[in-house]
Amino acid sequence: MRDIADRMRLVRVLAAARPLPLALLTAALLIQSMIPAATAAALAFLVGELGAAAGHGTADLFAIAITPLGAFAAVLVLGHLAEAAVAPLEQLAAARIDGRHRTEVARLVTSSDTIAALEDPRTQILIRQALADRSRGYDRTPADGALAQLRWAAGLVGAVAACAVLASFSWWLVPLVLLPAALNRVIRTRDNLKLIGFWREATEGELHADVWRNAAVSPAEGKDVRVFGFAEWMVNRMQEHIHEANRGLWRHIDRMLRLSWRHALIVAAGLVPAYVAVAMSAADGRATAAVATAVLTAGWSVFLVLGPSNDMYDIVSAIRVLRATDELRAALAERSPAVRGTLPPPDSPGPAPLVRFEKVSFGYPAAGRTVLRDLDLEIRPGELLAIVGLNGAGKSTLIKLLAGLYRPDSGRITVDGVDLADIDPALWREKLSIVFQDFVRYQLSARDNVALGQASLPADQSLIDAAAASAGLAEVLDRLPDGWDTPLSRSRSGGVDLSGGQWQQVVLARALYAVRRGARLLVLDEPTAHLDVRTEFEVFDRLAANRGETSVVLISHRLSTVRQADRIVLLDGGRIVESGAHDELMALGGRYAEMFAIQAERFRRGHDDRIEEVVRP
Repeated sequence: MRDIADRMRLVRVLAAARPLPLALLTAALLIQSMIPAATAAALAFLVGELGAAAGHGTADLFAIAITPLGAFAAVLVLGHLAEAAVAPLEQLAAARIDGRHRTEVARLVTSSDTIAALEDPRTQILIRQALADRSRGYDRTPADGALAQLRWAAGLVGAVAACAVLASFSWWLVPLVLLPAALNRVIRTRDNLKLIGFWREATEGELHADVWRNAAVSPAEGKDVRVFGFAEWMVNRMQEHIHEANRGLWRHIDRMLRLSWRHALIVAAGLVPAYVAVAMSAADGRATAAVATAVLTAGWSVFLVLGPSNDMYDIVSAIRVLRATDELRAALAERSPAVRGTLPPPDSPGPAPLVRFEKVSFGYPAAGRTVLRDLDLEIRPGELLAIVGLNGAGKSTLIKLLAGLYRPDSGRITVDGVDLADIDPALWREKLSIVFQDFVRYQLSARDNVALGQASLPADQSLIDAAAASAGLAEVLDRLPDGWDTPLSRSRSGGVDLSGGQWQQVVLARALYAVRRGARLLVLDEPTAHLDVRTEFEVFDRLAANRGETSVVLISHRLSTVRQADRIVLLDGGRIVESGAHDELMALGGRYAEMFAIQAERFRRGHDDRIEEVVRP
């Protein structure tokens, strides 16, 4: 029953091709499949007319043959027209079908509320299988399977027509030819089904090769590859993973090639007895030359229609892709929260909210350790809160929990008293603007990079300009060849590459643009790590002065930068261990005061003053 449901699903997939192209393609395939039988009938008609004319001694053979010749020519021309139409129609249908499928997969992956599932290796394998990349050679897409099924159905019509021609001579020729042809198809289908299993194993194994395959064509990794000279090592490592992953697949293909003689034997077993029987009947006068011609041609056409074809492989592979998509949907649902929030944020889109972390604990599944332990923290409306701590203290993890990208293992996060788990993630994130430490450099224009801060609304150039000014980006824009329209990638026509500090200003402008479009909580995770001390201070001075009612959460390794924060909390061991204004913490003489003193001394000596340089005694 599942196979029937899968086949029907492939039929429904064809709807994406649109009615007119699909109707034209179906007609062309049916004509193409009928051509062998029609050719046999037309050829028999021609031979029969010529034989009859010769038997009666007719002199004007051309006049006699013109009608059958015209019929034969019409069949050939129609076959060529159908063949010429099939390829472009299939390409059009495939583009539409696969385009819709890949859009569905992309929407499915991006619609996941959290990113926890995307870090699961099993999910990555399912994404790879669902996307079905043809560049790997053995992958097949839903379009491949749907169109193959359409060709297969048209082929059955052609086989019936060819069998009808055989039956016109004798009914026993039909099973004599049809059964070996069907057996040939069954053996090929069985081999292809095994091929699918090896393909799936290869897909999982090639995830390792993908790391090096992507690095080979990436400008970012390309610098290391060339400077350190490990290109040959990288290619060899990639080849090792490819060979290891595909060893079973290639072994099976080699076996199929070595046993291909079986198919020739089956074809001979079906055609030779039929051809001998027809030839003997024609020699004895029991059958005319026309009938013999028709049978000989139709017999071969049965094997042609049911013979060597990748259709069944394409069908089964496409079904595997659709099932992988279903498994991916289930995996994402399984890793998502049991109850998805549906409420809007309190007072949306009102003033900045009061956010509380209440006994929040969290650990990454693969890490095997707890990052945050019973964390209690308040983010008060309109305040500038600084979070400091050594590397690995959990600062970035805290931000991801605040954004709803992960769910706490225990405890809860509330927004004006409402559990974040009960709030619609999309609506909550409209109130957030975050600069992540590992921000993304989009190969878009400078304007688009900033406007992504609120991509759901039409870009407002005046707000973009204001955000750029606050982020200190105006000077960078003045040096770009096409200003806001300059692509921020040298790989694009007229594009340029920015420095790390310039990119941070672009990303900061993106976050500030979101604030100007309505975000009420701005989170900056090391937003100026690539800037010099003076530029960083200027940026934060403007930020502090112009934040309005927006709450700001600042994570910085430079403690000198966070001095102007309303409140500073020190995160250590997954908990808040110190909290207060700068002067209060210095007066306390605790861990914060110790780290600040060490950084100040290093700065006076001309060293980097960031907190990661501080080592516990």
